[in-house]
Amino acid sequence: MRYAMVIDTLKCVGCSDCVVACQTENEVPIGYCRDWVTETVNGAYPTVEIELKSERCNHCDNAPCVRCCPTGASHIVEGGIVKVTHDECIGCGACIESCPYDARYQHPEGYVDKCTFCHHRLEEGQNPACVSVCPTKCMYFGDLDDPTSEVSELLKSRKHKVLAPEAGTDPNVYYLIK
Repeated sequence: MRYAMVIDTLKCVGCSDCVVACQTENEVPIGYCRDWVTETVNGAYPTVEIELKSERCNHCDNAPCVRCCPTGASHIVEGGIVKVTHDECIGCGACIESCPYDARYQHPEGYVDKCTFCHHRLEEGQNPACVSVCPTKCMYFGDLDDPTSEVSELLKSRKHKVLAPEAGTDPNVYYLIK
């Protein structure tokens, strides 16, 4: 099993419901976030295109944050989810610096925190909170190792991209385009 998230950039309206759901579900302190919405403007008038995308930890197969963690607090669990064990984290920030996606932050209590694909919800058979609340249904979650899963089917049928492919991290968050 290898979990992945697929986000349809043609459906995302930038409402940030995913961000609020994550903050609420995971009790993220005010002023911090595990996910966020970006806006990219391409072209020039009169052919301007705007791309909106919900971004977060990419739960990479080749995660530099895991490799550089001196205590093993950053690690990969079943399904390829990259997690941080808070009581093992010394807050050194090496993982923050190594992440090409800026997906980690220093929690006010001293440990590093990030998206977990709502691992606690997955254990109960639920989707991540962000996927569950999306009003445009632009977010999909599932098992990439299952060729019949919705995420696998979407990636076979639609043009897509990942963020920072040149980093060599093999991310598991995909963005559908065109």
